[in-house]
Amino acid sequence: MLKRFFSCLAAVLLISSLAAAPQLTILVWAPGYPGDTEQAQQTMDAFALAVARSAGWPRGSVRAVYHPTVEAGRQALASPETAIAMVPSPLYYEFGQELGLNPLLQAEPVDGIDEVWSVVAAKGRVSSPASLAGWELTGAVGYAPRFVRGPLLGSWGQLPDSARIVFTSRVLGALRRSAGGENVAVLADRAQAGALAALPFAGDLEVVARSEPFPASFVCAVGERLTDARRSRLRAALLAISDTAEGRELLGSMRLVGFGPLDPRVETGPGQARR
Repeated sequence: MLKRFFSCLAAVLLISSLAAAPQLTILVWAPGYPGDTEQAQQTMDAFALAVARSAGWPRGSVRAVYHPTVEAGRQALASPETAIAMVPSPLYYEFGQELGLNPLLQAEPVDGIDEVWSVVAAKGRVSSPASLAGWELTGAVGYAPRFVRGPLLGSWGQLPDSARIVFTSRVLGALRRSAGGENVAVLADRAQAGALAALPFAGDLEVVARSEPFPASFVCAVGERLTDARRSRLRAALLAISDTAEGRELLGSMRLVGFGPLDPRVETGPGQARR
């Protein structure tokens, strides 16, 4: 009888502690990606509920929000409730150390776990990084100029200081400008580079450089906002979401297959992941 009493008491205390735990916010932060915060909220609500269920936490204990701009994401990250951020690798490399992002997992997109960027320019106009002196180098990754100049294109060579790295979500228009003879080179992701051949002006363009593969995105803890126990529970919960048909369907709506452990080739620390 006494053993049963203490077992019930432990269960009550556990439930009480979970109910009392502060709400945890997951920030899905993807500059340049389609959609807006309001459009994505229904999916974010479903994702938050799935995470809470997988972790065994009460309904409403997890919140998720999507932001497609650098500025809005930084504002959301300033809230002490934002304890987890899911970010593409350029954002992590650009801002991770400054913002205290510590990778826990890699997200696995439906089109592959790694991302490769290509430098696309008009045929015959770019033979080396030096050719881009005074040029515009643009693409959806343009919000991360230090990443572009460093890890992304470092193996190709040093970009001239006069090369301007510019963000655009309108990559097709930038490709058209480049093919038309403007001093514009385009940073195309794997999907965009794969679609080049279908463009009516594809014959006027060529890929002049490619990056090494990088993880497509990271799931990061934000500073020390989570206890070790909650961080471990959340990590396990994310890994388990793809175990059910319902979870896989939800992840598919987010263009994800699931979450996986960090690639052993990735060295981590606050803002220090690299291939």
